[in-house]
Amino acid sequence: MHIGNVLRQRLKTDGKSVVWLARELGCHRTNVYNLFDKYSIDTQQLQRISVIMRYNFFKLYCEDTERKIDEDKGRV
Repeated sequence: MHIGNVLRQRLKTDGKSVVWLARELGCHRTNVYNLFDKYSIDTQQLQRISVIMRYNFFKLYCEDTERKIDEDKGRV
Protein backbone atom coordinates (compact mmCIF):
# COMPACT_ATOMS: atom_id res chain seq x y z
CA MET A 1 0.00 0.00 0.00
CA HIS A 2 1.35 3.41 -0.99
CA ILE A 3 0.06 5.68 1.78
CA GLY A 4 0.96 8.86 -0.08
CA ASN A 5 -1.36 7.90 -2.93
CA VAL A 6 -4.09 6.99 -0.45
CA LEU A 7 -3.68 10.32 1.32
CA ARG A 8 -3.89 12.23 -1.98
CA GLN A 9 -7.03 10.35 -2.99
CA ARG A 10 -8.69 10.86 0.40
CA LEU A 11 -7.96 14.58 0.29
CA LYS A 12 -9.57 14.74 -3.15
CA THR A 13 -12.56 12.64 -2.02
CA ASP A 14 -13.10 14.97 0.92
CA GLY A 15 -12.93 18.01 -1.35
CA LYS A 16 -10.02 19.44 0.63
CA SER A 17 -7.03 21.20 -0.89
CA VAL A 18 -3.32 20.74 -0.40
CA VAL A 19 -3.24 24.30 0.96
CA TRP A 20 -5.89 23.37 3.55
CA LEU A 21 -3.92 20.32 4.76
CA ALA A 22 -0.66 22.28 4.83
CA ARG A 23 -2.30 24.97 6.94
CA GLU A 24 -3.74 22.35 9.32
CA LEU A 25 -0.35 20.65 9.62
CA GLY A 26 1.45 23.96 10.02
CA CYS A 27 3.75 23.37 7.08
CA HIS A 28 4.31 24.54 3.51
CA ARG A 29 2.25 22.92 0.76
CA THR A 30 5.47 21.54 -0.74
CA ASN A 31 5.73 19.28 2.32
CA VAL A 32 2.24 17.93 1.62
CA TYR A 33 3.20 17.18 -1.98
CA ASN A 34 6.27 15.37 -0.60
CA LEU A 35 3.95 13.26 1.56
CA PHE A 36 2.12 12.15 -1.58
CA ASP A 37 5.37 10.65 -2.89
CA LYS A 38 6.00 8.58 0.24
CA TYR A 39 5.33 4.87 0.34
CA SER A 40 5.20 5.03 4.14
CA ILE A 41 4.75 7.78 6.74
CA ASP A 42 5.91 8.00 10.34
CA THR A 43 3.16 6.73 12.65
CA GLN A 44 2.97 9.92 14.71
CA GLN A 45 2.62 11.99 11.57
CA LEU A 46 0.01 9.62 10.17
CA GLN A 47 -1.94 9.80 13.42
CA ARG A 48 -1.89 13.57 13.27
CA ILE A 49 -3.09 13.53 9.67
CA SER A 50 -5.81 11.03 10.59
CA VAL A 51 -7.11 13.32 13.32
CA ILE A 52 -6.96 16.41 11.11
CA MET A 53 -8.73 14.67 8.24
CA ARG A 54 -11.07 12.75 10.54
CA TYR A 55 -10.20 9.49 8.81
CA ASN A 56 -8.41 6.48 10.30
CA PHE A 57 -5.64 5.68 7.82
CA PHE A 58 -4.41 2.95 10.19
CA LYS A 59 -7.59 1.01 9.41
CA LEU A 60 -6.31 0.62 5.86
CA TYR A 61 -3.07 -0.91 7.14
CA CYS A 62 -5.07 -3.32 9.31
CA GLU A 63 -7.19 -4.40 6.36
CA ASP A 64 -4.11 -4.79 4.17
CA THR A 65 -2.36 -6.81 6.87
CA GLU A 66 -5.37 -9.12 7.32
CA ARG A 67 -5.50 -9.68 3.56
CA LYS A 68 -1.81 -10.57 3.47
CA ILE A 69 -2.19 -12.95 6.42
CA ASP A 70 -5.11 -14.66 4.70
CA GLU A 71 -3.08 -14.98 1.49
CA ASP A 72 -0.18 -16.44 3.44
CA LYS A 73 -2.45 -19.00 5.13
CA GLY A 74 -3.34 -20.30 1.68
CA ARG A 75 0.35 -21.02 0.99
CA VAL A 76 0.89 -23.20 4.06
